[in-house]
Amino acid sequence: MSDATPTWDELFELLAPIHDDVKLFARRIARSNAEGDDVFQDAVLRAARKLGSLRDRTRFKPWMYSVVVSVHRTRRRSAFWKRWISSDPPDLVGDDGARWADERASASRASAALATLDPAQREAIVLFELHGYSIEEIAEIQRASLSAVKSRLVRGRDRLRAFYARLGQPSLSLTTEEVCRG
Repeated sequence: MSDATPTWDELFELLAPIHDDVKLFARRIARSNAEGDDVFQDAVLRAARKLGSLRDRTRFKPWMYSVVVSVHRTRRRSAFWKRWISSDPPDLVGDDGARWADERASASRASAALATLDPAQREAIVLFELHGYSIEEIAEIQRASLSAVKSRLVRGRDRLRAFYARLGQPSLSLTTEEVCRG
């Protein structure tokens, strides 16, 4: 592997251990499977073009998440995509037979709860609560200060609490459980 000209093989080798997590992250911040898959694919293409700029291959994981965040933000800003993104509810998870209706309702609530957050707050919450990133890693991914990330987490959790309180479900543990399933 040459650092001067990264290859697809090198990208796939670096991406393989985190592929599923990065794809799931893209789906969650995009709020639908279809849009998330598009964000992920665009991020892989961008990563392939920019891999040569990554100096330290051990920093690939946060760098790849940064690429996904950047692609998602670019797509959100574009007026073209705003006209074409469906306003239908996102694809929901949860068909496991007997508990299908409960899980679908839970996934719907979790999706609606995450939709109440600003994009930066949603990214921070998903990275911290669901993917287990540290505040320092999130700051690097979002290219923000530590205090900005902490504020996003606090404000995001407050919004989630308020959302669930309006539903008569004030427990934050329920929020985390539902968001994990959704």
